[in-house]
Amino acid sequence: MNATTPRPTPNYAAPSTLKQDKFLTAEQIAFFKKNGYLAIDAIMSPEEVVRVRQIYDDLFADKTGSVAGDTYDLVGGADAGKAKKLPQILMPSKHAPVLLDTQMVANLKGMAKQLLGEAAYMTGDHAINKPPFEGSPTPWHQDEAYWNPAKEYEALSIWIPLQPATKQNGCMYFVPGSHEWEVVPHQPIGNDPRINGLEVVPGAANLGTAVACELPPGGATFHYSRTFHYTPLNRSDDHRRAYIASLSLPEKVRATPRVFPWQEAQKAARAGKAHAVG
Repeated sequence: MNATTPRPTPNYAAPSTLKQDKFLTAEQIAFFKKNGYLAIDAIMSPEEVVRVRQIYDDLFADKTGSVAGDTYDLVGGADAGKAKKLPQILMPSKHAPVLLDTQMVANLKGMAKQLLGEAAYMTGDHAINKPPFEGSPTPWHQDEAYWNPAKEYEALSIWIPLQPATKQNGCMYFVPGSHEWEVVPHQPIGNDPRINGLEVVPGAANLGTAVACELPPGGATFHYSRTFHYTPLNRSDDHRRAYIASLSLPEKVRATPRVFPWQEAQKAARAGKAHAVG
């Protein structure tokens, strides 16, 4: 399959040939529901970590997704030829379907059902490759700030490092209990609407109780869509690799509509750029 051949959208609902072989305890489930996040030491075997890491590295080395528009810089604009500070691949399983038939995915699907209920299903995945030394931090944000404000969500994300995740190279930080908050004001990073990523507006939330979650390779963190989270820049001499899966209960239309002004600003900036190019 060459770079111009369309790839099918991954079928996240397709059953894996593998069965869940790691389970959350009652204590871990209770911790997640109280605090809005959870960290575990292993969601897959060390042998599978090596395999998934090779797939991951090949995807980034081949610049997979560039032609389809699935690769972008979270903290940058869309400047052609410019080195990406925080490169991401949307739907890596579209380009490497074998990812969906791993013990990692079988376990994360099963664990999501333990946390959300049997109706939970996988809605997507992405990969973030934070470069050594100059990789940017991922600012404090709530995932739901990126989503459709007309919908009501009960969703979580599972973040899996493919090497040790440490404070030095950019492990996850969470604010315990912040999943109970509403979506607070966000803005494009640096308040520049040309930027893809979002950050909490300075002073909009108290982040002083943040907890760092260092992990071994193949560990995982879980967090609700409103839980505040952040990762610092990578000060190590290696890439910080993370595979992220999104899982959710069926969405509902909100009784009270919301407006996310930061999304409108980004849409206007993209429309303006397209008009200028045209």
